[in-house]
Amino acid sequence: MNFAFSEEQEELRQAVHRFLAEKSPEAEVRRLMATEEGYDPAVWRQMADQLGLQSLAIPEEYGGAGFGFVELVVVLEEMGAALLCAPFFSSAVLAAQALLTSGDAKAKDRWLPGIATGERIATLALTEDSGRWDLDAPELAARLDDDGWLLEGHKSFVLDGQLATLLFVVARTAGGLGLFAVEGDAEGLVRTPLSTMDQTRKQARLEFARTPAEPVGAPGEAGPGIEKTLQLAAVALAAEQIGGAQHCLDSSVEYAKTRIQFGRPIGSFQAIKHKCADLLLEVESARSAAYYAGWAAAEDSDELPLVASLAKSYCSETYFHAAAENIQIHGGIGFTWEHDAHLYFKRAKSSELLFGDPAYHRELLAQRIGI
Repeated sequence: MNFAFSEEQEELRQAVHRFLAEKSPEAEVRRLMATEEGYDPAVWRQMADQLGLQSLAIPEEYGGAGFGFVELVVVLEEMGAALLCAPFFSSAVLAAQALLTSGDAKAKDRWLPGIATGERIATLALTEDSGRWDLDAPELAARLDDDGWLLEGHKSFVLDGQLATLLFVVARTAGGLGLFAVEGDAEGLVRTPLSTMDQTRKQARLEFARTPAEPVGAPGEAGPGIEKTLQLAAVALAAEQIGGAQHCLDSSVEYAKTRIQFGRPIGSFQAIKHKCADLLLEVESARSAAYYAGWAAAEDSDELPLVASLAKSYCSETYFHAAAENIQIHGGIGFTWEHDAHLYFKRAKSSELLFGDPAYHRELLAQRIGI
C-alpha cells in the first residue's frame, strides 16, 4: 500500500501554491475579510476556469474532473496555508459531497455541473442556534402541503450562507431527516450575516417562513448520507488545518532564526528550540493522520468513520497549539493587528469548533470502537 503522492499530485500542489501566493497574499486576505461577500469573484472564476479546482472531486459524468479525495486533500492543505477567502469549502466540499452521498441521480445531474464550473455557489445548512453537529439536533421542520414542501424554522453558523445561490438544508420530516434544496432567492428566506471571530470564513443565520424547497433523495431517509458527508467534511477540514499548522510552524522557525536578542538569534535559546521541536513533532503526526483519513475517504474505506474523527480531533488541537505558540515565539509583535499570526489563531479556533470540537470527536471515536 503506497501512501506517497504521485508526480501529478505534487504538480497540482505546486500549481495551487503558486496561484495562491499570487492571489491570496496577506494584504488580499485582509481586504476580502472586510467585505460582506468575503471573496473575489474574478479569482473564483480563475480557480474554476484555469485550475478546475471546484470540479476536482466531482465525477466526470456530472461535469467534474473526476479526481479523488486525495487530490482534494492536497488542494485544501494549500488553501489552509494561504487562508484563502473563498466559498470553496462550502460549495466544492460540503454541498458537493451532500449531493454525492444523497443517492439522488436527478439532483446530481441537475446541480453538480453548476457547482463544478463555479457558476453555482452552494452550501450545506445543518446546525441551528445550539451549534450542535449531531443528527439529533435539527429542529427545522419540512412539511408537505398542496404547495409542495415548505420549510419552517432557522439555521445558524451556515458557511457562506449569506452569498450561496443554492442551499442544501437538513430538515426534520414526519419520517425522519430530509435534505432539501432551496434557491438563494426563495420566498420566505431571510439571510443575516453573523459577526464571527474568524473573519476569513463567513457565516450566516438563515430563517425560513413557509419557504419552498425540493427534496434531495427520499424525504425522511437522508440521515446516512448526511452522516457520511460530515465525516468527509471532517477529513477535508483536517487537511486544511494541516496547511495552517505548517504555516505557523514555518513562521515560528523563520522568526526564531532572524530575531536577535542578547546578541544572538532567539532560536539558539533552549526554550525556543523546544517549542519548535515539539511543534514539528505534532504537525508531522497530525499530517500523517490527515493523509491517512484522506486515503480512507478516497477508497471509501470502512475505516472512514473512525479515522475522520481521529484526524479532526488531533489536527484541531495541533493547529490551535501551533497558532498559539507562533504568537508566543513572536512575542509582542505577534499580538498586534498588523501581524498575520492572529489571523491564523482565529482560523485555528474557528476550525477547532467546526463540525464538532476535539472532545466531541473523541467521544464519537470511543463509541465507534465500542469503548
